[in-house]
Amino acid sequence: MSEAIVIRTSGGFSVRLRPRPLAVGAACVLVALVVAVLAIGGGDYPMSPADVVRTLLGRGTSADAFIVEQVRLPRVLTALAAGGALALSGAAFQALARNPLGSPDLLGFTQGAAAGALTVIVVIGGGGLALAAGAVTGGLVTGAAIYLLAWREGLHGSRLVLVGIGVAATLTGIDGYLLTRANIPDAARAVLWLTGTLDGRGWGDLAPLLAAMIVVVPIVLLGCARGLRILEMGDDAATALGVRVERVRLALLASAVLLSALAAAATGPVAFVALTAPQLARRLTREPGPNLLPSLCMGAALLVTADLVAQRLIPGHRLPVGVVTGVLGGVYLIGLLAGRRRAGRP
Repeated sequence: MSEAIVIRTSGGFSVRLRPRPLAVGAACVLVALVVAVLAIGGGDYPMSPADVVRTLLGRGTSADAFIVEQVRLPRVLTALAAGGALALSGAAFQALARNPLGSPDLLGFTQGAAAGALTVIVVIGGGGLALAAGAVTGGLVTGAAIYLLAWREGLHGSRLVLVGIGVAATLTGIDGYLLTRANIPDAARAVLWLTGTLDGRGWGDLAPLLAAMIVVVPIVLLGCARGLRILEMGDDAATALGVRVERVRLALLASAVLLSALAAAATGPVAFVALTAPQLARRLTREPGPNLLPSLCMGAALLVTADLVAQRLIPGHRLPVGVVTGVLGGVYLIGLLAGRRRAGRP
């Protein structure tokens, strides 16, 4: 394990940093930025990477500025923000459940956000902020229900996973029913949203997610990370060291649900990013623990790369980004399960 770098402030606050996780996070940020520049430069109005960078610095032509700032930049920033939010949410859920399969896709939280958003689409016919509000409401209600159902003298990993899978199955049926009640235009819109797509994303889609991340990400990284790491030693040891176990779990659960719900509102319930990004980050850092910051950076790089692949994989036809992440994530999940079986673990 690499030696930690401890940064202390005059107020007594300290941050422990390890070189390898920092290097992995920095590499993911670099990959994300390079892919973002390539994504902004592609399309029917091609631009070189130099032109993209020049335009982002405010030195491009008026035509370049319009294409970048109004058409392509919101999509790329939404991919980066949603990928980071999903990955951080997934890392939190996996740490809470103490299970590599713990993620909002599999535990029902994404389905809850989808049910709230579908209700807005089908019943109200709204979009934008109304859809974001519906997704957040659905996610938070689902989170509260799972917490109450799974809590029994504490929130334990196996119980959380089992309850979450049951709730996910129930909500999948509800989502299907809502689709049957929609008229054809709303149903087509809802199905595209459920697949996960970044087409047509603008600043209004990004704003709620970005605002929430500005508040929630520091809470998770600075307020909950230490308690979460100590929780890995067990509830009794954490309590003896002064960690308020249930308070940390509840704060982390609420933050993770909010991040996953707002990411779903911005892009639709993009599959498997929340599952795979924390696992890839942990394999690269070779560090125990939740690896929250490397996971966030990995998720941003994964989703913006998947969106670039979705746009260019089939010439003349753009795939929804959820199709690409679903295929790659499904392959990764099969490999993960096969690896656990070979290792003799259930």
